Parts: sequence; structure tokens; C-alpha cells
Amino acid sequence: MNHHPHCFLHEHCLPEWKAAIASNARPTSFKKGAVVFREGDPVEGFYFIHTGKVKVHKQWGEEGKDLILKFAGEGNLLGHRGLVSGDVYPVSATVVEPVEACFITPEFFQATMLVNHQLAYRMILLYADELQQAEQSMRDMVHMNVKSRIAKSLLKLEEIFGKDEEGYINGGLSRQDVASYAGTTYETLFKTINEWAAEGIVASAGKQLAILHTKKLRKLIQ
Repeated sequence: MNHHPHCFLHEHCLPEWKAAIASNARPTSFKKGAVVFREGDPVEGFYFIHTGKVKVHKQWGEEGKDLILKFAGEGNLLGHRGLVSGDVYPVSATVVEPVEACFITPEFFQATMLVNHQLAYRMILLYADELQQAEQSMRDMVHMNVKSRIAKSLLKLEEIFGKDEEGYINGGLSRQDVASYAGTTYETLFKTINEWAAEGIVASAGKQLAILHTKKLRKLIQ
């Protein structure tokens, strides 16, 4: 397969290992809305994203509500949590922007890490960073009120997806996705967005959202 300039696997492997990658990595693509894998599915392998974006989400609470943990994009890895959690994926992954990626089996990934120490080191850093982010999310859920969490989530979504020419956040996320990312309900998000739209803090058109006053949102999370 062709080398991609932002592929996590290629970036951290020895030049002499590139031929092995070309022989073992399988190019794959997913349309918007496609499920890459589901929480509880047997681990089949790992995906290195070249283009597009994927939401990584998990069921939580007694009611089994969906919580979006993060959005993965260009240069990111999917499925790696299955490497340390046993035989099943501990999270689900669903495409929100069309994805081009390469897929490798667990066996080849483990062999690659044994040979490429730089890749193994980067994986340790990746797990450490994700643990730190998970701990921060837990602190936010405990210590931040719901409006603060929504404000923080909107700012983060703008950073991740960027804006269109009219200033609306790209990605075409549903209100339910935004609510799941903020760790709240659709109803609470809907009410909060309407309040902020009336105050001129955000603009809303259909499922599109635009931040009009970044400073006011940042004040809510300080």
C-alpha cells in the first residue's frame, strides 16, 4: 500500500520495516455513519486513520446512555484499547466524516512494536495521554456544572472540526452527538443552546451551531 505522510504507523517505524507494513497493512475506507467496530465486538485489528473523523463512544450508566469519549482523525489510531483490554473492543467507533485508513492485525502490530522501539515508546505516550484525558473528563463530570461542560464541548468541537465560511462548526454532528460529548441529555442541551442563542452567544440553524462570543463561553469554564 502507498505510504501516507500522516500515518501513525509509518511515522514511527524504521525505514527497513516499511516493506513489511506494505505487505501486511490493508487499505480500507468507511462512509459517514458506518460502524467501524462496536463495544464488545471481538478484536480483529487496528486502524490507522489517514483522512476523515470517527467518534469513539461508550455505553454508560444503568440506562445505557451513549457517551462520546473523543473524536479521532488524521494521524490517529483506532482499536488500540482492545490491545490491553483482552479479546473485545471496550468502546465503539462510528464514522462522522468519510474515512480512509489502513488496517493491521493484532499479531502484526505486536510484532511491529517488538522490532520498532520508537513505535512502542509512542504507544506508551499515547496510552498515558488518553489516561490523563479520561481523568480530566471524570473531574469535569464531577466538578463542572452542565452549562460549563456544554461550553467546553462546543469550544473543543470548533477546534477539532473547524468552521465553514458562515462560521458554523463543521462535521454535521447531531444535537444528540453534542449532548453525548458534553455528558448531558438532549433536552438539557436544547434548552441551553436556545438560551445562549437568545443572548447572542451562539447561533443555531437546524443542527448547525456557531460560536459568536468565544470569551463568554470561556468564562463559563474558568
